Amino acid sequence: MQSRRKFIIGAAAALTAGLYHRPILATEKGRSIMVYKTATCGCCQAWVEHLEAAGFSVTTRNVHTGGLQRLKNRFGIRPEYASCHTARIDGYVIEGHVPAGDILQLLAERPDALGLTVPGMPMGSPGMDFGPEKERYASLLLGRNGQARTYRQHN
Repeated sequence: MQSRRKFIIGAAAALTAGLYHRPILATEKGRSIMVYKTATCGCCQAWVEHLEAAGFSVTTRNVHTGGLQRLKNRFGIRPEYASCHTARIDGYVIEGHVPAGDILQLLAERPDALGLTVPGMPMGSPGMDFGPEKERYASLLLGRNGQARTYRQHN
């Protein structure tokens, strides 16, 4: 019970930190997102719950590992930018544990880009906020040319 309480408090803190600059919830904009993940990945499900708490309407599609890799290839996600799940929203690809606030900012700004990624699975990112360990990480904006640049830094 104690670890569940810590998880809920940590998730609420991460959500608040990710949305502090953008108080509009995703449902106010009618945002639906499709998430592709494997059925057994707990951190993917925790990221889905992070999005739902931010007001996104989330549809998940469980695929086997090979199918997920084919989707990443089709969507233009290079291996160095990959994570454990891939999502699509309004023509953009969202790869990995990208905070909901970053997705909302992307949708508001509408840059000419492939989408956003948080490569790997950094501790403290949404869905990976299970304990006290926190890594500094960045959301990267993926260009259509295969290059990436820092979109937002997270502590």
